[in-house]
Amino acid sequence: MKILVINCGSSSLKYQLIDMDHETVIAKGLCERIGIAGSKLTHTPAGKDKVVVEKDMPNHKVAIQLVMDALQDPNHGVIKSTDEISAIGHRVLHGGMKFYKSTVVTEEVKQVIRECFDLGPLHNPANLMGIEACEAAMPGKPNVAVFDTAFGMSMPEKAYKYAIPEEYFEKYSIRRYGFHGTSHMFVSGEAIKFGNLDPEKAKVIVCHLGNGASVSASIGGKCVDTSMGLTPLEGLIMGTRSGDIDPAVLQFIMNKEGIDINEMLTILNKKSGVLGMSGGVSSDFRDIETAAKEGNHLAEVALEAFFYRVTKYIGAYTAAMNGVDAIAFTAGVGENDKNARKKICENLAFMGVKIDDEANDVRGERRVISAPDSAVKVMLIPTNEELAIARDTLALVHE
Repeated sequence: MKILVINCGSSSLKYQLIDMDHETVIAKGLCERIGIAGSKLTHTPAGKDKVVVEKDMPNHKVAIQLVMDALQDPNHGVIKSTDEISAIGHRVLHGGMKFYKSTVVTEEVKQVIRECFDLGPLHNPANLMGIEACEAAMPGKPNVAVFDTAFGMSMPEKAYKYAIPEEYFEKYSIRRYGFHGTSHMFVSGEAIKFGNLDPEKAKVIVCHLGNGASVSASIGGKCVDTSMGLTPLEGLIMGTRSGDIDPAVLQFIMNKEGIDINEMLTILNKKSGVLGMSGGVSSDFRDIETAAKEGNHLAEVALEAFFYRVTKYIGAYTAAMNGVDAIAFTAGVGENDKNARKKICENLAFMGVKIDDEANDVRGERRVISAPDSAVKVMLIPTNEELAIARDTLALVHE
C-alpha cells in the first residue's frame, strides 16, 4: 500500500510517497514559493537524481497537480496512476480541544480546522488548502488529518492549564497544547522499542532540538508534559524564539520602545532566541558554535543558555514523572551535534547519567549513546514525522 504524505506551509508544500509494505520512501519533493514569483518543484525519486520543475504555482491546488504530474511522469515518475495511492496523510498543526488523535477528514473535520485558524494562523489555513487540493486532484481518496497538537492532549489538567482566570479557558480554550507532537510521538515510541523498555510504563524524555526546539515527557508513550504551550513560543530558547520569559518584559520593552503587542511578538518569535542573544550572529546553531569557538562571548553565552535550559527541563520532567528510563535526542541539533548532547547531559550525573564518548561520536544514526553502567539510557533516535503520519493514515484507512 502506498501513502502520500503532505505537509503544507503558507508558500510551500513538502511531500513523500511511502510504500507501507516496507516503510520505504518511493519519492519525495518540495514545492517552493507557492503564490510567489519564481515558484519551483524539486522532485526526487528514490535512487535517482532530483528533477527541478520551474513553473508558476499560484495556489496549492496547482502545486498538488504538479506533484501528481511528477509522480506519474514517464521519465522520473514512480507510479503509473493515482490509483496506486491508497490514501493521503496531512500534517495539520492545530486541532484545538476537539481532536485528541488523528482522524479521517470529513466536512466536520475541515470546519474544526477552520475554527482553529486563530490558534494556528500561519499553518492551519495552508494545511486546509492542502487537504482541499488533494480532494480536488484525487476525488474519493481518503484524506487523514494528523494533528501536531494531538500528542499533548493526553497531558493532565495540572500540566496543561495556565494560572489565569478560568473564564479564558472556557471562552477561548487557552491552555498548553504543545507542538512537534508528531515527532515526539514517533521518537518516544521508537525509544521504547529500541531500548527494550516496558511499553506500558516506560518513562521517556524526548529532546527535539533544532531551530525550533521542545522537550516532552511521556509514560508508556502518552504525553504527560511538554515544553511548548498555546503557541510554539513557550519553552526552550530556540533559533529565533525567546522561549520562557517574564511576561512583564513585554510591557517594559513596549513602553520604552513605543511598539505594540504585534511588533513585540514578532520580536519574540523572529528576532530573539540564540539569534538575539548572540547579538545577531545567526539563528543557526552551527554558526553560533563556530562563533563561540572563535571567541565571540555573546555566542558562547547563547549556546550555554540553550544547553542550560534543556538540562533544566530534563531535570524538571524527571521530577514530574518520579524518575526516567530513557532520554532521547532528535531533530537537527539533537541528531547531529555530539557536543550539544554531551553538554546537556553533563549536569545530569546526579541522576546516574553517563555518556559514552565513543558511542556519542555519531550523526543521524539510531544508537544508545550512554555508557553501559549509566542509570538512564540516553539515545539518539532520528525523527521521521512523515513515517509517523503515514502509519497513522494506514491504521485509520484500514479500520
